[in-house]
Amino acid sequence: MTTADLHLLTGAYALHALPGEERAVFERHLSGCASCVQEVAEFTATAARLASASSAPVRDPMRRQVLHRITGVRQVPPGAATGPDQVRHRAPRGRGPARWALAACLAAFGGTALWQYERAQDARQQAARAERQADEVAGVLGASDAKTRSARIAGGTGTLVVSADRDQAVFVASDLPAPPRGKVYQLWFADKGKMRSAGLMSPGRASQAVLMRGRVDGASGVGVTVEPAGGSPQPTTTPLGLLNIPS
Repeated sequence: MTTADLHLLTGAYALHALPGEERAVFERHLSGCASCVQEVAEFTATAARLASASSAPVRDPMRRQVLHRITGVRQVPPGAATGPDQVRHRAPRGRGPARWALAACLAAFGGTALWQYERAQDARQQAARAERQADEVAGVLGASDAKTRSARIAGGTGTLVVSADRDQAVFVASDLPAPPRGKVYQLWFADKGKMRSAGLMSPGRASQAVLMRGRVDGASGVGVTVEPAGGSPQPTTTPLGLLNIPS
């Protein structure tokens, strides 16, 4: 396999589509090819961006919310006009069950519409956040002064991409094994002899591009540790890997 052929495998590698032997050959090539590191990082970030548009099942509390709202549903306020002739229609007395059934239907529809609206709002906000983060990741990866450094971490590959002009860093993980149950990978800046938290990685994804939280601001390196879910204010375990800030 020629070097030109290897340059064409970045997309397949990012999507875990390479067989074992080709993957091993490509990873050896990746450790010394900055352009392929950048392409893999961009493909990984794009895949993460597409994954944000996922659906979710209806929540179990929905039924309880609907039943709770039935008695408070009022479609038309008392005295409201219903047509150009200001004609008001009143439901006949003595039809309690029918009125309750109608109210239940309206409440169910109204509750479902409200839930769908809230879900749509949440999805839009999440998509906007994901898009902003993806744009920032792409900005670092595509920066003219971007520099990279790679290392083996816990059986996977970690690549640090730093832009001095933007004073930002992106950590790109490939084939990182899942952390133990109830644990998460946490990123740190090594800064003047101390470790400064730089955010958490998604425990459910073996490959991802993470915009590190905070500025590089003179840090000398980046570390990865295993921490309890939610992260820790300071490292509680020995770093799985340390990467010097590329100069």
